[in-house]
Amino acid sequence: MFGRKRHIIISLGVAALALLLFAAGFERKSTGTRRLVIVSVMTALCFAGRFIPFLKPISALTIISGMYLGGEAGFLVGALTAILSNFYFGQGPWTAFQMLAWGMIGLFAGILSEPLKRNRLLLLCYGFVAGIGYSFIMDIWTVLWYAEGFRLDLYIAALGTAIPYTVSYAVSNLLFLSLLAKPFGEKLSRIQIKYGI
Repeated sequence: MFGRKRHIIISLGVAALALLLFAAGFERKSTGTRRLVIVSVMTALCFAGRFIPFLKPISALTIISGMYLGGEAGFLVGALTAILSNFYFGQGPWTAFQMLAWGMIGLFAGILSEPLKRNRLLLLCYGFVAGIGYSFIMDIWTVLWYAEGFRLDLYIAALGTAIPYTVSYAVSNLLFLSLLAKPFGEKLSRIQIKYGI
């Protein structure tokens, strides 16, 4: 399934499913175009965040998007950030896993939005766990690439060797959620009230 060139089809398929999920949300809401503009801005910020060395705000911005714009918007921000930024950083079979990982982080942030908005400690815990979860999903790709099939022993080894990256993902989520959750949340809440989103 992840052989030569097939990864492009899989990545585009995941992107199409993400767009369908978001379009389904449009049908329920009359403010679809306004939401799309905000989602586009959040995706652009995540795209720019990939250029920051070491600590990246992508997951934190995806979480904020999911919390304030809804789970489908959070999924779309995460998934589109992966596929669009990889036009610069390089497309490959890993793109579908990045789309899935960041998309699910945004989707679950939307599902858990009310408790996450009320409790800052819970939000930081979710960000920390999301950073670890991102690494766990990406290590599935590592094993599939290396072994041409999933092997638990290789997966455990991949998790062990990825500890520095996993820590950086979790710490960057803590840092950027601490800095950005309140100001971005206030702005997005004001936009929701002003434009009825």
